[in-house]
Amino acid sequence: MNGSTEYFYDPIQSELLYLHRVTTYPLETIYHRHDAYEIYLFIRGNVNFYVENRCYHLEPGDLLIMSPEEMHRAFILDGTEYERITINLKKTYLCQLSTLSTNLSACFDHRPKGQQNIVHLDDYHLKQILHLTSELEELLDSNVYGTDVKTNAVIAQLLVLINNSFHNKSSIPIDIMPEMVRKTMDYIEAHISQEITLRKLAEAFYMNSTYISRQFKKHTGLTIRSYILNRRIELARYYLSGGVSITDACFQSGFRDYANFIRTFTKITGVSPGKYSRQAQNIPDPSFAHYAALNPAKDGQKLIDRFK
Repeated sequence: MNGSTEYFYDPIQSELLYLHRVTTYPLETIYHRHDAYEIYLFIRGNVNFYVENRCYHLEPGDLLIMSPEEMHRAFILDGTEYERITINLKKTYLCQLSTLSTNLSACFDHRPKGQQNIVHLDDYHLKQILHLTSELEELLDSNVYGTDVKTNAVIAQLLVLINNSFHNKSSIPIDIMPEMVRKTMDYIEAHISQEITLRKLAEAFYMNSTYISRQFKKHTGLTIRSYILNRRIELARYYLSGGVSITDACFQSGFRDYANFIRTFTKITGVSPGKYSRQAQNIPDPSFAHYAALNPAKDGQKLIDRFK
């Protein structure tokens, strides 16, 4: 496993992360994903943006959204100033802001994976979004009484505008992902639980394996092996969330070695498969249950705090 594997998964520590950045030097990121939703507003620069098996050359006013399951990357084509705004939001935070009649995460969840991620904002809606992000920046730099409530209100307004923009979009963006890279990703997706080798890819596409490998690395920043590994971890997460046993999740997601699966899963996600499964299904930690049974506490909160 090469050293880049640990960078596939970029965890977001806070419920809300806002960044407004200007880059004046060449920047190349590898495919990665977060454990939060991402809103990405492109302001200026010369950039190709990849989401799953699609690629778009960005124009000022392009707005992209990514769910935690969607891998993405930005590729800066030259030294032109690159300005963008990114907002990461945890699922729990969006649930708190949503209501029974207004699901603020709808634009992230109610679409096929890797599709319908981008919309181009007209001048009117771009100004609305920029006005709200400017207000958000000021709020996040303040500690005045009521700032948290105002911040939530601005985020809610932003999400309503974004959901409406994606619901009402009419134009179809041009996908410029090279066919070879897309075909390689699609092949991996279709055969993820089986053995996948460069030889098999070469045979499937009637092309030189070295060419396939170089093209894939050029456009994703990852080796094919590393990409397959990340995809298998994602599939294992899906199985574990659904209550599948750790052993079955291991082999059904394409791993051949159980010990290697445990090590790799823990390194990439930050938690063991067992802990991830319990958290995803809201199952109490067995160590907590055992301690509680042996040590009944008068003050339940103290016992809870011990295991935080």
